[in-house]
Amino acid sequence: MNAPTTLLQMMAAADDTPRLREIPYNYTSFSDREIVIRLLGARAWELLASLRDERRTGRSARMLYEVLGDIWVVQRNPYLQDDLLDNPKRRGQLVEALHHRLAEVGKRRTPDADQQRDALVGELLEAAGNAVKKFDAMFREVAELRRKTQRMCARYTAKDNIKFDGLSRVSHVTDATDWRVEYPFVVLTPDTEAEMAGLVKGCIDLGLTIIPRGGGTGYTGGAIPLTWNSAVINTEKLEAMTEVEIISIPGVEQPVATIWTEAGVVTQRVADAAERGGFVFAVDPTSAEASCIGGNIAMNAGGKKAVLWGTALDNLVSWRMVTPEAQWLEVTRLNHNLGKIHDAEMASFELKYFEADGKTPIRTERLDIPGRTFRKEGLGKDVTDKFLSGLPGIQKEGCDGLITSGRWIVHRMPQHVRTVCLEFFGDAKNAVPSIVEIKDFMFAEAKRGGAVLAGLEHLDDRYLKAVGYATKSKRAMAAGSTSSLPKMVLFGDIAGDDADVVARATSEVVRIANSRSGEGFVAISPDARKKFWLDRKRTAAISKHTNAFKINEDVVIPLPRMGEYTEGIERINIELSLRNKIALAAELENFFERGNLPLGKQDDASEIPSAELLEDRVGQALELVRRVRAQWQDWLQNVETLFPQLQDHSLRASWKKQIRAELEGIFTGVAFKPILDECNAIHQRVLKGRVWVALHMHAGDGNVHTNIPVNSDNYEMLQTAHEAVARIMKLARSLDGVISGEHGIGITKLEFLTDAEMHDFTQYKAKVDPEGRFNKGKLLKGSALPADLTNAYTPSFGLMGHESLIMQQSDIGAIADSIKDCLRCGKCKPVCATHVPRANLLYSPRNKILATSLLIEAFLYEEQTRRGVSIKHWEEFEDVADHCTVCHKCLSPCPVKIDFGDVSMNMRNLLRKMG
Repeated sequence: MNAPTTLLQMMAAADDTPRLREIPYNYTSFSDREIVIRLLGARAWELLASLRDERRTGRSARMLYEVLGDIWVVQRNPYLQDDLLDNPKRRGQLVEALHHRLAEVGKRRTPDADQQRDALVGELLEAAGNAVKKFDAMFREVAELRRKTQRMCARYTAKDNIKFDGLSRVSHVTDATDWRVEYPFVVLTPDTEAEMAGLVKGCIDLGLTIIPRGGGTGYTGGAIPLTWNSAVINTEKLEAMTEVEIISIPGVEQPVATIWTEAGVVTQRVADAAERGGFVFAVDPTSAEASCIGGNIAMNAGGKKAVLWGTALDNLVSWRMVTPEAQWLEVTRLNHNLGKIHDAEMASFELKYFEADGKTPIRTERLDIPGRTFRKEGLGKDVTDKFLSGLPGIQKEGCDGLITSGRWIVHRMPQHVRTVCLEFFGDAKNAVPSIVEIKDFMFAEAKRGGAVLAGLEHLDDRYLKAVGYATKSKRAMAAGSTSSLPKMVLFGDIAGDDADVVARATSEVVRIANSRSGEGFVAISPDARKKFWLDRKRTAAISKHTNAFKINEDVVIPLPRMGEYTEGIERINIELSLRNKIALAAELENFFERGNLPLGKQDDASEIPSAELLEDRVGQALELVRRVRAQWQDWLQNVETLFPQLQDHSLRASWKKQIRAELEGIFTGVAFKPILDECNAIHQRVLKGRVWVALHMHAGDGNVHTNIPVNSDNYEMLQTAHEAVARIMKLARSLDGVISGEHGIGITKLEFLTDAEMHDFTQYKAKVDPEGRFNKGKLLKGSALPADLTNAYTPSFGLMGHESLIMQQSDIGAIADSIKDCLRCGKCKPVCATHVPRANLLYSPRNKILATSLLIEAFLYEEQTRRGVSIKHWEEFEDVADHCTVCHKCLSPCPVKIDFGDVSMNMRNLLRKMG
């Protein structure tokens, strides 16, 4: 979600806005093009483009765009939809107004003047008329389907578990990405595992596609509905689990320590249970406080401990799921090697199918899969193979069934653990090889029976800045560093049963860091170790300055080639920086060329400098800007040759030194201060659109999280970011890596997989789920339903124009500003007293923030259209505000420090003022 920008920013950007966004009420990343194609089809956009230059007054275009704006805002706001569903009269007035506007456009046609043009207008009006009819009919279809769904699903679960309300729907429309395609039609929250098969069958009979959902912490859109007639089945109530159980498992001689969990159990709870028994749970994603076990299986999640014990797939003993036939399937690993699956010569699985009662056997199958096929050779992680030799459930991202429970191996906890923090200064190229050196040393140590590396994590300097990292080293400015922050930091856990062995191994790791301009710090006590890891937990804060929207793509790189990858990213960053600087120079050039520069008075006795004097200064400024721009352009064109100098800053494109300081020399005196102020404002505005790439990684297995913070109200910035992602994926492949290690494919990465790579999964999906009963369209290329980012948008309140006046003149603006940085990470859920799934309370701050955003949008839309704000919206607003105990416990785990207790009080104060 993006927050409102200031009026000055809006006015500064006004010149560009009409070109991309003339459709009103569009507070999203979509331009007019995407909205028109979504509502009217690609042909309609071609017609509009051809008619654009023939506008006279533009009134007809405005009326058409108002029609599309009304439809678009209602389509993406369930609160507006529910209000119109409950008020047929209000709905009728809206539809009548839409038809009236189109009729007015029809009256303005001039067939005699230009028959060809008139034919195009007629075709466009027909498409718009059909869209209005479809919009009107949708309400009747939705009302009827809701009645049917209520009756059907009530056979299998309690009525309170069938949710059509706005809060439930917006809470399940997106994951941690904030990408959205369609709102789910219904959200189901069954009480028990036994209800699942019946609900799946009911949804199939209703023609609804099923979206399995756990914590909603994914970064690729795997749980985002692609169609409106979708049913999200939330598994958070499935929270039963055992403590550590020592049991016999098939094909393994000695008893094994395991934990059984249902799909809705939060990952951290499993880790805590394992620790209580003196063991370690291997699956340890950064989202552990919010992600759920079912999602960990469906995505094959990993984390920092994967370097030693592997990912979810390596540690599963068995799992249970509902198939697209509404049958039960139990998958059991045979002859488990108790280690990483790719080290096994053959991995065998038994598949037992049962009827919906879960007891009546149907058939039993066996899968024998060569271990080496599970991952690309030489990589610690790889989740790009969605087929996985036909193994159901795991790594399928919810496309072949609904996972309800699983049993996991847990590993013995070493008696002694030390955490190292290694800070590296100077050149990243010199520092990155330390990752391979540390891993090689620790793996050799483990083979000798010594200490083991239980995690090795990396943060680059951009991440360190984002999390507010406090440098530990006294030599922060050493080795040519231009910042008080290290160039990169490594965090690692070194564990073993012999304290002396662990201490010696830790000392050697620090020595390796010292040899590469690094400095090491060691934590021994549990509290000290926890503090070391806190910075790693706050990585999501990277997107705070772009109001919580970022593109987060993980790749896996062979460790020996990690230096090449970081260099490649550095080259991309340098190019993006130069492009931004060149755009700044172009803006400054336009500013000086257009004249009418703002001037001030020096004092009461003096006059404004003469036009001749100002003109001479403007000429100097233009010459300066053009000269610097040409130099930056030359650096960009020759970046391959000049990369070493640009990387070590012996060549540096600097606005402050190369332009601003010179301009201050040209425009000296108080009279010219407004000119310099405007130059600074232009710099800030252009800088806000700069795209850059930040890295953090599970360094032990080469899994790199490549993040690009983006302002979603900046269309060009989004396109530039997407270009950067394409280059990053190409770079990863060129280094023999893969494009995903744990985040999955979802809708964000599908375009980067080839048809050949997806062929086996496509065949598998056609076999097990040809009708698309689960996650319809997802992970399928070339289907009628785009399964990539084509139809995806993200909300962006920064695009509000006139509405921002309402925001600034009311308490609503302050409320919006206080929640704008929410990352949707869900770390507030475990501590929130109003997020208790078992009690049907899903009011976590994350969910309430999503709902509040939509309610603010509804207020602004209805205020602007002057149809009057629905009383029901205020009731929904009150419902959100009331579901908070004001305990302030959500503040502590929040990476961006949102205190929803304070937000709730502000909401309640607003409601009191409104009476």
